[in-house]
This record gives sequence, C-alpha cells and structure tokens, in this order.
Amino acid sequence: MTGGWGTASVDAARTDGVAAARAGYLGFVGVTTGSSSINQVFPEWARILGLPTNRLVGHDLPLDADDASYQALVRQIRDDPAYWGALVTTHKLRLYEASGQLFDDLDDFARLCGEISSISKRNGRLYGHAKDPLTVGLALEEFLPADHFATTGAHVVCLGAGGAGTALVWYLAQRADRPQRIVCTDTDPHRLAHLRDVTGRGGVPDGLVEHVSVSNPQDAADLVEAAPAASLVVNATGLGKDRPGSPVAATTRLPQQGYVWEFNYRGSLEFLHQARAQAQGRALTVVDGWRYFIHGWSQVIAEVFGLELDAPTIERLAKAARAAQ
Repeated sequence: MTGGWGTASVDAARTDGVAAARAGYLGFVGVTTGSSSINQVFPEWARILGLPTNRLVGHDLPLDADDASYQALVRQIRDDPAYWGALVTTHKLRLYEASGQLFDDLDDFARLCGEISSISKRNGRLYGHAKDPLTVGLALEEFLPADHFATTGAHVVCLGAGGAGTALVWYLAQRADRPQRIVCTDTDPHRLAHLRDVTGRGGVPDGLVEHVSVSNPQDAADLVEAAPAASLVVNATGLGKDRPGSPVAATTRLPQQGYVWEFNYRGSLEFLHQARAQAQGRALTVVDGWRYFIHGWSQVIAEVFGLELDAPTIERLAKAARAAQ
C-alpha cells in the first residue's frame, strides 16, 4: 500500500493471515517512518487494545517541506474515510504553521505551543492535539525525583527548541518542583522566537527561561559545561535520528551527577553514546527515548480511538513493544 504524499510509505499490517488488517488505518507523519519500531509494534498493540485496525501507513516528508505538501497531506487524512487519524513526529510545528487552518478544532496545548502531534476525526470534524506536554511529563516523572530541583539546585539545558523542546520547557515551568533556570538552545532563531512567544503567553515567570542561539556544537557545549552539578541535559534537536551528529562537541563534559536525556531511541545516537561513555566516571543517569516513544504513541492512539489507558495497560503495551522489536 502506498501512503500518497511524501517520499516513502510503510504498511505495518501483517500479511501472514494470522493478524490480517481490518478496517482502515492509522497514519504516521515523519521523516524516516520506515525505521521506527512502531511498524513492528502497532499490530500487537492493536490486538491488545481491540482496535478496529492494525494497519499503519507512514508518510515521510523532508525537513524543508513546503506549505503545500503539509496541506495536501492533512487534506488526504481528512478526506479519506479509511484514515482514523495520524500521529505526527518531527513535523509538529511546521504542520501547525502550514495547515492549522484546515482543522475544525485545536486543543489548548496545540494553540499555545503552536504544534500538532495528534490528528483525529469525529463525526466529520478534524481535530488537532498537542500531546507532547503530557507525554514528556509522563516520561520525565519516571526517572527524575519529584523534588530533584529543590534539593539540588540543578538547572536544565534543553538542546533544541522545536516541538518536543518547547513542550519540555512548558512542562518544567509548570512543575511544582521547578528548576531555578532553564536554558534552551537552537540554531534557528525562528524556533527560539516561537518558544519565547509560547512561554510568554503561557504565563511562564520572567527570567526562568533563557533562549540562546547557537551556531555550532562548541557553543552548546559551553552552556552544558557551565551548568551546575545534578543538572538535566536534554537532546531535543533531532540530531542522531533525523540526521547524524550531536548537538554538543565530542569533548563536552556533562554535569557531575547529572541526568542526561536523549529524546531519540533509534538512529546513530551520537549524543547518547557520549553520555554513556561518561556515565560511570561522572555518576550520570542516562535515559534514552524509549519510554517517551511508548507514552507518545499510546497517548495518540488513545485520542484517535477514544480510549482511556490506565498504568497497567501502558505497562502491558511497553512489554509487548519490547517483545515485538
């Protein structure tokens, strides 16, 4: 099956007759959707959750896709009755910017953050949701102590001000245990300006977030090395997944006893390898993007198919995902 718009498509339905595809399919918008573990995972999740379809269709768009490409893809999802909806990864900000006007309704987070990560359909209406502020919080709470910032005085360095980075900054700013300082970097001034607008409209206290434009990995490395012990450092750039490389120089020293979170779980993962190489010597807690992946997909599936997922169900899905890889 082809997915229409984009450079590649993925049909994750099993073809052995054991788990034949049922009615319709779920879309998946990204850059390299064919490499995602969800292609092996989704049919089993569909069985566990009793979904009306176990078919996943991927749509790859380049990072520099024009507005017309986004609009055509959204119209295809909207107008084709076979689509139940779609999950959006790398293109969350651009899809909102280029095609937000095509949606009948957008949730509060989508409007505030200017991104769409979940597309769903109800009674002939098209809905856009921004799930990242929820899913990033669910994933972070699994490894970071609830009183971490209050007890350590740690800061946050978020490398990347795209959709995921913006969601993380917003979540941290609302957290009861809020860090004293959040530094967010990007090579694109447009993304930093967008983040500044989101934090301003979202009631984030003045001075909490520092928006820093960086032109090379050493600029980012200097900010990471200036962070105090126990600080949280996050790679939200997409480097190491959508394209090779790390946002920081190879010689960067990560904060002693720090928490290092790589949002990606697949790809060349240079930043993750840097962190793991220092983990023992600098007493780091290093976390990859696997649980973020689990929460991100499960929350969108719940939205698209109108489900309520409790903690035991999430753990059952996580176990099935590991087994399906």
